[in-house]
Amino acid sequence: MEGFKRFLGFQPSTRLAVLFFGFFHGFGLATKLQEFTLAPSGLVINIVVSFNIGVEIGQVLALTGVLLALSYWRTRSGFLRHAFATNTVLMVGGFLLVGYQLTGYFVAQ
Repeated sequence: MEGFKRFLGFQPSTRLAVLFFGFFHGFGLATKLQEFTLAPSGLVINIVVSFNIGVEIGQVLALTGVLLALSYWRTRSGFLRHAFATNTVLMVGGFLLVGYQLTGYFVAQ
């Protein structure tokens, strides 16, 4: 739980981290929405209600699956042995995806 503090010497604010990543997430979704052809009638309902509800339901379902899997894994004896390696793989994967997205953004410009 204090991985940042152990490795970097400080613990960042969780609220600021969520806000920071939320902005990037929102900008990414807004960029994708610009590619859709939407009818002018019902535009607000289509975007605000349908799209946001769909995104939230998808996030809840995905996080529920992750929470169930992690809760089960934590009860197994090998959890502590493999947790660091798993976190490392997830972090590397996340950084690679960020790099991929940034490359697409700057190369496509």
